[in-house]
Amino acid sequence: MGSREIILPYSPRNAFMPFHERTTRWSCLVAHRRAGKTVAAINDVIKRAITEGNRSAQYAYIAPFRSQAKRVAWDYLKHYAAPITKNTNEADLMVELINGAKIMLFGSDNADAMRGLGFNGVYLDEYGDFKPSVWGNVIRPTLSDRLGWAVFGGTPKGKNQFHDIYKVSQGTPDWFLLRLPASVSKILPDSELEAARAQLSQDQFDQEYECSFDAAIMGAFYGQEMRLAQDEGRIKELPFDVDAPVFSAWDLGYRDDTAVWFYQVVRGEIRVMDYYAISGASIEDIAQVVIDKGYRYTKHYLPHDARAKTLASGGKS
Repeated sequence: MGSREIILPYSPRNAFMPFHERTTRWSCLVAHRRAGKTVAAINDVIKRAITEGNRSAQYAYIAPFRSQAKRVAWDYLKHYAAPITKNTNEADLMVELINGAKIMLFGSDNADAMRGLGFNGVYLDEYGDFKPSVWGNVIRPTLSDRLGWAVFGGTPKGKNQFHDIYKVSQGTPDWFLLRLPASVSKILPDSELEAARAQLSQDQFDQEYECSFDAAIMGAFYGQEMRLAQDEGRIKELPFDVDAPVFSAWDLGYRDDTAVWFYQVVRGEIRVMDYYAISGASIEDIAQVVIDKGYRYTKHYLPHDARAKTLASGGKS
């Protein structure tokens, strides 16, 4: 049987060429808003499914929510894969290619739908909006028997699990990193960037267009103060003083995070040296985490309404 050439309706933007040409198993893609990262990601999955896949190969595009995956990526997948599509399943958001490989869309909000599956590759879109446990508990094991690859993509939204992946990708072998701020990608015209800069706060512009993980999150308290502390060199690495006691300060939450800060007071300086946050955990579980850190505590500071709250019931007792 002779071969035939099939042309897919995708022309990669120059800024994304290093991403498409990567050879590593693990990748981090940080790109500004409207850079076209979803289109690039879908076409990257299609390319790898048709070139490296076979009748048993399975690939996944995963968004924070299934409805989001359908709204953002489903039409792109059907359009760009059309010349090499064998079957399309609208109910399951699945496309089967002519070589038998399957590309499926999922949401991390229903991660259990991925249990029992094995993937040759996955793209995790807006990974910073995922529940942190989904990667380790569900997605990572789906790659093991096939030695599948993974791409963590998104735009920064503070120092969450996407920031953790970004830091790992900066200096770890077998990792690829592509960071595309708008000032570098040149995808958006300068006039649009100037208009956005005039209409947004500095933090908003830096986060959404310049891919800054250090910009204060919208609505965050003390965002500007933290930026000033960073600029003035008041945020830096300091040694842990084994002879000084440790204090903890708590903010209790249920639907939002319970946050615990750990600090020492050394020669009049307040040195914040650890932090822990979690949502939906019992007070017993959080207390055990604090104990397991092994610090020599002097005092634990709770908010003024701590006596009236119980995490077990999710509100006020």
